[in-house]
Amino acid sequence: MEGSVSSRRIVVTHRRMLALALPMTLSHVTTPLLGLVDATVIGRLGQAHLLGAVALGAVVFDFVFWSFGSLRMATAGMTAQATGAGDRHEVDRALARALLVAAVTGLLLILLQWPIALVAFPLTGASDAVQGALATYFYIRIWAAPFTLANYVILGSTLGRGRTDLGLFLQVAINVANILLTSVLVLVFQWSVAGAAIGTAIAEVFGVGLGILVLRRLGSNPFSVAWREILNRAAMLQTLSMNRDIMIRNIALMMAFAVFSAMGARTGDVTLAANAVLYNMFMIGGYFLDGFATAAETLCGQSIGARDARGFRRAVTLSLGWSFGFGLAVSAAFLVGGRMFIDFVTTSPDVRAYARDYLVYAALTPLVGAAAFVFDGIYTGATWTKAMRDLMLLAIVVYGAVIFAAGSLGNTGLWIALLVFLGTRGLGQAALCPRLTRRTFAGEA
Repeated sequence: MEGSVSSRRIVVTHRRMLALALPMTLSHVTTPLLGLVDATVIGRLGQAHLLGAVALGAVVFDFVFWSFGSLRMATAGMTAQATGAGDRHEVDRALARALLVAAVTGLLLILLQWPIALVAFPLTGASDAVQGALATYFYIRIWAAPFTLANYVILGSTLGRGRTDLGLFLQVAINVANILLTSVLVLVFQWSVAGAAIGTAIAEVFGVGLGILVLRRLGSNPFSVAWREILNRAAMLQTLSMNRDIMIRNIALMMAFAVFSAMGARTGDVTLAANAVLYNMFMIGGYFLDGFATAAETLCGQSIGARDARGFRRAVTLSLGWSFGFGLAVSAAFLVGGRMFIDFVTTSPDVRAYARDYLVYAALTPLVGAAAFVFDGIYTGATWTKAMRDLMLLAIVVYGAVIFAAGSLGNTGLWIALLVFLGTRGLGQAALCPRLTRRTFAGEA
């Protein structure tokens, strides 16, 4: 019966873990392409200030948009638990509420674009040439805000249902559109950074239309949910509370990355561009690991919805094992192929040489950050959002202390601080997980 608590076991095996993780591993690998495609196409022009502008633009939008990436994470967690409990109508209610929040938030970001730029641009510490190109990129791409946030919601809804294959399909479709549009607008029409921004924005609009069609094929229609259900006070407060906690967590995470980029920018355009290339490598490694985080998110959330403590614990164990294994493999791949990656992204000899000097630090990020990534999925599926927020804030304090202590090491100190930050997050989440598990399943086997 709809709304009842399921007593069935959630199947958690290596095979199901891989079946959920591998499509989303591929999907998450494509996610940084929205910024990497822009950086690669602009990088072919051979001008460091243009590459730096697009790299900083990606960081700014990572900060602005992924501050509200809570929409994807909270939607996935609530959807997974509703799916585990067998409540299909709650799946649509959660989707409808999240889409409403995405639309309102996106419109507010458009209205606030000038104050956002006024604060963000000086913080980059970039040269006048970089900031001029950055302004062009920013003021175009910001108009895609409602569609970007809606894509987060749609992706979260598909993942919470365990349809990672559809998540892969949607992400690939958006990025193929982005590749084609950006390449044509920049390389054929010679629109430079404006073309990169327009191509990315149109790809986001396309993604929303396709996502709505996919959800309808799944039998989901959020537009049929009554307004009184969408605006139910208790349910909306829960949605907003979860999004608030995850938003604070995301803002703290993006602040860490923004500080990393800004401090590199103050060293010069070559350092900024080189770190931008390696940052994309780090993001690819992280999103690669996020496939197992997504699998953990789905399986842990569904296990809690079904009140299956055994399935939950097994999902935690398997996701950690696979994440560390893949983290080691990806780090090894970066060490072997990192030079070719650098040469592909940029044609500048100075940027290439500088990036190679710091390749080893970027290559270590997947292994050091493996626990942090997978525990993000576990905590999201379990909707332990308050704990996730607090542990992130603790890691930020440690990160700042290391940056201060290693200030004399320059760019080397920045990369060391980033690795410590990733390791601190994973250790904190691992330490708290057993206690939160006991509390969630108190009195159950």
